Amino acid sequence: MPVSVNQVAFIDDDDVLRDANVQTLQLAGFEVLAFDSAETAVAAVPADFPGVVVSDIRMPRMDGRQLFRRLKEQDPDLPVILITGHADVSEAVEALHDGVYDFVAKPYAPERLVSSVRRAIEKRRLVLENRELRTLAAQAQGDWPLIGQTPVMERLRATLRQLASADVDVLLEGETGVGKELAARALHAWGRRRDREFVAVDCAALPAGALDSELFGHELGAFSGAVRQRTGRIQQADRGTLFLDEIETLAPEAQGKFLRVLEEREVTPLGSNRAQTLDLRVVAAAKGNLADAVAAGTFRQDLFHRLDVVRIRIPPLRERREDVPLLFAHFLARACERLDGPPPIVDDQVRWRLHNHDWPGNVRELGHYAQRVALGLADQTSSGAPEELPPLPERVATYEAHVIREALAGCDGDVRKALEVLRIPRKTFYDKLDRHDIDVAAYRTSSRVRPG
Repeated sequence: MPVSVNQVAFIDDDDVLRDANVQTLQLAGFEVLAFDSAETAVAAVPADFPGVVVSDIRMPRMDGRQLFRRLKEQDPDLPVILITGHADVSEAVEALHDGVYDFVAKPYAPERLVSSVRRAIEKRRLVLENRELRTLAAQAQGDWPLIGQTPVMERLRATLRQLASADVDVLLEGETGVGKELAARALHAWGRRRDREFVAVDCAALPAGALDSELFGHELGAFSGAVRQRTGRIQQADRGTLFLDEIETLAPEAQGKFLRVLEEREVTPLGSNRAQTLDLRVVAAAKGNLADAVAAGTFRQDLFHRLDVVRIRIPPLRERREDVPLLFAHFLARACERLDGPPPIVDDQVRWRLHNHDWPGNVRELGHYAQRVALGLADQTSSGAPEELPPLPERVATYEAHVIREALAGCDGDVRKALEVLRIPRKTFYDKLDRHDIDVAAYRTSSRVRPG
């Protein structure tokens, strides 16, 4: 997400002074739009103008303060700098109270004008980036619960929608916090079982002593303490979806029993001699490659193959960094809504962390960070010490990697088109891919998520 903000609308009816100031600003690296009247500037400067406005205060027909008021009606956050003569200083000070960003009194050194414009540009950039975050948050609602605009997330959503209607069992693999349960809920919500129950079982949290009763249920008097009949979690999911999270932690004795449930689609509660037929879809999730657990001897091979009808890997955040601002915008908007407060300004430290942090905790960690930003605690590390921005070379490298990823995403991973956008030699391009650990294949929309 950074927003490009580098334009200056310069208004002065004096041709000589206007040309001199335009040259000064251009030499400082700004893109300058010159106008000889306030009327023409108002017509040319849109709301969300990616820059700032500099105007002489004394002009015929519409003066600088009138121009400011017109622009403020259009965009209250647009920085306006007024150039004044000595006689107009008191008027300029009054304009500051009305919301004018700054004034520069004649005669002034070029550096004075450039310095004021740079500060105003930075303020404008923050405003526009925060607006973009709010826009992204609103757009993200339509993609919930699987937010993302990268090709890998678009493919994931398309695959889940296709599988939802197919109504087959699915094995989801991915690191902690990537959103495996959200993917399972999407399969449920987008399929024919949406009006039935979605039953989530955390296999790692199942009590060993009551595992059978918890999963399969029991009849009255089935064991000491069974004072009432209980419907197990598997039976609760009848005609709905059974989600088994961290399936790799399922106790060995339960794995064999669950294999029978998958094969026969029936369950026998403790204390009963009658099997109950089930119509359920099973979505299992594992933190890593479940085949590794089979190789280690901790997970039954036959159960693995029975679960492995369709296998989908949910990518970690570090493999889809371009989605981080979108996800952050969504979580920040939700946090501000819960706290009933206005959205905070996202400053350089927050932006740096969004683009540079690897997010080992994935979506869950990002959500917690957004909540800290909403609470005004974003500048605190886990140790309680304020975070500092890294050295300039590191920040430049991070921005370079972001620009390359943005170009690849916009070109659907087409290297030739990306080279045209970036305007760098092919060798340089591939050197930078290696340096920033960027995988071009992740941006190609022609690839497909395949069954495992």
